[in-house]
Amino acid sequence: MPQITLTFPTTVDLNVSCQVGDTAYYSPTTSIAGFNTSAQSDIVEIGIILSITLTNGQWVLVCDTTLTSSQLPTSSDFISFSKDNTVNLTSVLGYYAETKFVNSSFIKSELYSVGSDYFESSK
Repeated sequence: MPQITLTFPTTVDLNVSCQVGDTAYYSPTTSIAGFNTSAQSDIVEIGIILSITLTNGQWVLVCDTTLTSSQLPTSSDFISFSKDNTVNLTSVLGYYAETKFVNSSFIKSELYSVGSDYFESSK
């Protein structure tokens, strides 16, 4: 499969979650009222990230790609990535919450319900 090399200056903060095996994407941006915007429908998959290195003051990402030369991202495009959720599944083992409910009122009260919520952070 062909490969593409993406380079970014170190002044660009590369997301610390980005790692080999993630899928890279780009979306063309347009300037509206001084802000660069992009439509969700314009997102294009670049491919799987094969390597991430810091070389000569630049971040260098090498990706597998099926894009043709006319479809490659430009320097004004927004680059993003997604995690492979079959590999990056985690649980909250070892994390817990402890609560204490106190009624500071002098009026008798009843606690009707207590609920909680959780989420997978690597999807």
